[in-house]
Amino acid sequence: MAEGTPHLALYRRFRPQRFDEVLGQDHVTRALRSAVRDGKVAHAYLFSGPRGTGKTSTARILAMALNCENPDDGEPDGTCGSCVSIRQGSSLDVQELDSATNRGIDEMKDLLSRVSLGTPGRWKVYIVDEVHQLTSAASSALLKTLEEPPGHVIFVLATTDPQKVLPTIRSRTQHFEFRLLGPDLLGSLLSDVNARASLGLPSEAIDLVVKRGHGSARDALSALDQVAAAGGVDDEVGVVSDLVAALGDRDPARVLVEVAEAATAGRDPRRIATEVLEYLRNGFLAMQARSLVMLADEAAEEAEAQARRLGTPALVRAMEVIGQALIDMRDAPDPRITLEVALIRVASPEADDSRAAILERLERLERQSRVEGPSRIEAQSATEGQPRAGGRDRPLAHRDALPRSAPAQPAPAPAPPPMPPGAKPALGAHRQPPSRPPAVPENTARPENPTRPEDTARPPAGAPAPPTSPPSAGGPLPTREELTIAWGDSILPKLRPGVKVYVSAGRFVGVDPEAAVYALPDQGLLTRAEPLLPEIHAAMEEHFGRRVPLRLVLEGAAGTGPGVERQPAEVDLNDIGDIHELQDAPATAAISPEQRLLEAFPGAEEVS
Repeated sequence: MAEGTPHLALYRRFRPQRFDEVLGQDHVTRALRSAVRDGKVAHAYLFSGPRGTGKTSTARILAMALNCENPDDGEPDGTCGSCVSIRQGSSLDVQELDSATNRGIDEMKDLLSRVSLGTPGRWKVYIVDEVHQLTSAASSALLKTLEEPPGHVIFVLATTDPQKVLPTIRSRTQHFEFRLLGPDLLGSLLSDVNARASLGLPSEAIDLVVKRGHGSARDALSALDQVAAAGGVDDEVGVVSDLVAALGDRDPARVLVEVAEAATAGRDPRRIATEVLEYLRNGFLAMQARSLVMLADEAAEEAEAQARRLGTPALVRAMEVIGQALIDMRDAPDPRITLEVALIRVASPEADDSRAAILERLERLERQSRVEGPSRIEAQSATEGQPRAGGRDRPLAHRDALPRSAPAQPAPAPAPPPMPPGAKPALGAHRQPPSRPPAVPENTARPENPTRPEDTARPPAGAPAPPTSPPSAGGPLPTREELTIAWGDSILPKLRPGVKVYVSAGRFVGVDPEAAVYALPDQGLLTRAEPLLPEIHAAMEEHFGRRVPLRLVLEGAAGTGPGVERQPAEVDLNDIGDIHELQDAPATAAISPEQRLLEAFPGAEEVS
């Protein structure tokens, strides 16, 4: 730009001047260009869509194409006198009315009074912006002229809320809906403007401006202009990401700290709530339909990971609570308090007595029972010395609990009934127990300190414990219990948030000779965590002093879920031995259920 020339905003400086320069609206520009080329232009159009998507710019391009002296396949040449005057806003062939400020009946009557007057060009184009803000009287006045306009007049109505336009007006127009721009298309536009305007902004700044644009080309160009003027960018999205991460960790104290830091940086509580709500919505959309997320791939993956960490019930409740807080902030004396209370209700469901909070707590308990239930049962069984679930036997007493003066003697086995001569035992009979050594008479001298197998491995009392050395690289891997304790206490807290968010919901399900097996409950988390294994291996090696390989599996796969049944061991008939040594099992009298109850409760009587 030449020295002394006033600065022109980027969205005005790079406004499209041809149909093919309008990005993301091919369904509109293709129809309009064909209508101009074939001479089939309608007398009224209605352009609707979000702000900054090119509605007014397309209306001006249509006016240029209709009055261009040298049109090219429905496109204006942009160099003739008519095109130049329309681009500068001095043409008598184009009349623009902003209904946001000129919405009354008097302004509309003044506009319509000049409709029949002729102009230098072939067509006279009226562009009415924000037409939904016209009053009822002004809309009624427009309706009559819109129904039967003069032959050289074309109306182009633009609005961001077509539902508020009178149905009778909509029925007399050709309605075109404009769309938001995708992140890739918006990023290419900003990169092109960055190069053409010689702004020299890095790609990180372009990505952040894409996030702030929210699919609107004008909003994105305004944000790009602001970043270029500041000479840098402050990534405010990171504050929102940290706040959502604190909600996922169920950490109310950290939530309040994040809100306080954002407020200290000058951010309004309403803006914080709006950005958090939008972040949660993007995460929800990424979980359900990734194509609907208007973010770059890396930002969409981060939002999806945070959303999966919260879970669908908590995510939906968080959006409802924060959305209601935005409504309550309108009349709140201190909006920050309203925001803090809403975020605390999200981070601590036990502080919320609503039905949605109770359902979320129940869902979280069910998920924990499915993921952590088997490991807890196994740990409890190992600690208490009880058999696994389903066993009915009582725990066995330790040998040292028996008095040595009167060692327990096994009861003599009943003698098997005599077999008839020439008979052979059946295969179903049990093997005859090996002969026991003869019992030692009571008066036989016994050694004072008999050596037992379990005593040989036990160090003598008072002896110092052997020194423990760190496991070597070739030694056995840590046990599952050691891995679980070390993971929760030391390894997981040291991982960076970008890694922790994908692996915090998993659990160790076993250790095989080659690696520790870690199960994740979701296929999406498993896919995201696979590339992060080197960083996890480094953290585990730092803790254990040796390399501990980790293999990631999906929860519920073979050998990892609680529903996997243990296959019975196959019986080898060769282990039976000589079938001639088998004997029939002793017959036992059947005991009725009533008799079992009487034996279990001494003194009880059966009443018929």
